[in-house]
Amino acid sequence: MGIEDILNGHTKDLGGGFAVRRLLPAARRRSVGPFIFFDHFGPATERPQDHRDVRPHPHIGLATVTYLFEGAMMHRDSLGVVQQIEPGAINWMTAGRGIVHSERKPDNLRGSTYVNHGLQLWAALPREFEEVEPSFTHTPAADIPELVVDGAKVRVLIGEAFGRKSPVATFSQTLYLDVQLPAGAMLQLPPVCAELAVYAVDASLGVDGSTQAAQTMAVLTPGVTSTLAAPDAAARFVVIGGEPLDAPRHMWWNFVSSRKERIVQAADDWEAGRFAPVPGETEFIPLPERHFTAS
Repeated sequence: MGIEDILNGHTKDLGGGFAVRRLLPAARRRSVGPFIFFDHFGPATERPQDHRDVRPHPHIGLATVTYLFEGAMMHRDSLGVVQQIEPGAINWMTAGRGIVHSERKPDNLRGSTYVNHGLQLWAALPREFEEVEPSFTHTPAADIPELVVDGAKVRVLIGEAFGRKSPVATFSQTLYLDVQLPAGAMLQLPPVCAELAVYAVDASLGVDGSTQAAQTMAVLTPGVTSTLAAPDAAARFVVIGGEPLDAPRHMWWNFVSSRKERIVQAADDWEAGRFAPVPGETEFIPLPERHFTAS
């Protein structure tokens, strides 16, 4: 059997009626490769009267990875980066020792009705890189390798698979694929990483003869080639994975670290206003009332 576990996820309201499907972390599975957080948002219709902007907030010890199927959002951060995120591009933000960013509706779309649909993942940084300088890298859709394998359209967003390598730089072995399977097609997925999982975006999948429901994550058995199929209708899925984490991670709010005391310090720094601000932004998301403790 090629499936080690199935994660059903849960719906989380981020405010303003904006709901996401959260698959990681889960009680049974905290991570897949370096990925410790997996949110699927949309398809959600954005109307001129909607106010779903994410105000400035901090991160440490991780990298955020944003990928859109549809729509657009505007990224601004404390490094002064201003980048419109659009479908097909990979946006990798290394928080390292600390970064602040906001995600807002682009000004050119504030009077429009459109659909936002995509994924946001967090990758834990290896311990030796947890305190690196923060950075932001935008890789346009045109620079992402794309190929057809057994009739499946495969985009190698991060890492290396099927003989193609993404230009996105990472701190450890990391894999992230966007795959579209036509109805009736099958794809052989070799065990290219020690840990792998498949998330069914919009339709059920066949995984080694078992059925994986839409919007669930199948953690694959290590070391086994899996057969992924779309027996009834076209299906889109993503593959995530990589080498296992080098140590357990503590997560609280927007902070990730191998050391509990580092999260306490980051919380104190945010509350005291010691993080660098996002230029031109005056709003911010306050620290949760219930604080994290190292005990």
